[in-house]
Amino acid sequence: MRRQLAALFLFCVIDTLGFGILIPLVPYMAHRFGVAPQYITPVLGSYSLCQLLAAPWWGHMSDRYGRRPILMSSLAGACLSYVLLGLAHNIWWLLASRMLAGLMAGNIAAAFAYASDVSAPEKRAATLGLVGAAIGIGFSLGQPIGGLLAGTSPDSANFVAPAVVSTALSLAAILLVRFVLPESHKRATADASLPRGRPRWAWRLLRERPALARLAAATLAVTYSQAVLESIFALWALKRYGFGPRTVGFLLFGVALPALVMQGGLVRMLVPRLGEARLAMWGVLAYVTGLVIVSQGATLGVTIAGLLLCGAGLGAYNPCAFALASQQSQGHDRGAVVGAYVSSGSLARVIGPFTSGPIFAFLGSSAPFLVGACVTLPAAWLVSRARPTQPEQR
Repeated sequence: MRRQLAALFLFCVIDTLGFGILIPLVPYMAHRFGVAPQYITPVLGSYSLCQLLAAPWWGHMSDRYGRRPILMSSLAGACLSYVLLGLAHNIWWLLASRMLAGLMAGNIAAAFAYASDVSAPEKRAATLGLVGAAIGIGFSLGQPIGGLLAGTSPDSANFVAPAVVSTALSLAAILLVRFVLPESHKRATADASLPRGRPRWAWRLLRERPALARLAAATLAVTYSQAVLESIFALWALKRYGFGPRTVGFLLFGVALPALVMQGGLVRMLVPRLGEARLAMWGVLAYVTGLVIVSQGATLGVTIAGLLLCGAGLGAYNPCAFALASQQSQGHDRGAVVGAYVSSGSLARVIGPFTSGPIFAFLGSSAPFLVGACVTLPAAWLVSRARPTQPEQR
């Protein structure tokens, strides 16, 4: 198990490093193409719209055919999307790149399902926290690296070099899965246990399992405000401070670093004391407080403090919510359950960017953060009510 987790940890770092490199850059690319703010953020939302459509299908396919084929297939699609992004010379190429990346984004759900496969139920929160920490490392390192590769100027930033590096990292992750990472969910087992015919799509699982539905609703709210923050922050920083990709990359590091610390170590110590549901609830409250601080911060120092608090809240919430969601599975359908749960986050990542730009343009630069805080606050109550309703079967 340790060897499997070590290989999975490395895979998640490499994979999300390539994705994280591009996070601070896409808004600046659209800005260079002359796109208005209310239309820039929907380009980011197109990725999640396609992911929303594809995630349950990827989860079902990983249950039936195993985790490794899904990991490698989705990474191959990511490589192609990075190539398109590097070649983009107008908004339509950029949009095509983001949509393709979303359609092929089955790797994260498969990685979490893999972690659930190889961990005992009582250790699942810690294991998912470890995977979340690997993802946090990739994002936290990727964003400043992307900023360094692009440069400081919004008008002359280099977008080709980050795309090339992201492509190379995805190819490296494919090789890692192919030659190092063993399969955790055998095809023979999956084919024997899963029903033939139509997959169980997200809406059906959520209707059948109320606790999973409450968790999905909570994650919808949390991820909505996170998507708002990620999609609008570059435009907000450009308007407020005149910052380019490099500075924005390092500021977003202020969200990723405390999330990494929380998921990588503190969750393991806090879950035995508080339990997953209570720790997730406190994570929501910390995140909401951080958003309010960012929106009202009069100085850069206050803004950084708010970003750090946002990161700590997300680091507490995400692995605990994933652990609670995985407890709603029956072993053989874990990938489908994770896919349904992830689809709620994908829906939020559609709604967030599609609304953050218009809110920014018409209600003011700080309004997206306040709206996100108001939407997220009820998630604290929802997650406190999301107790397991049935024993998990392995």
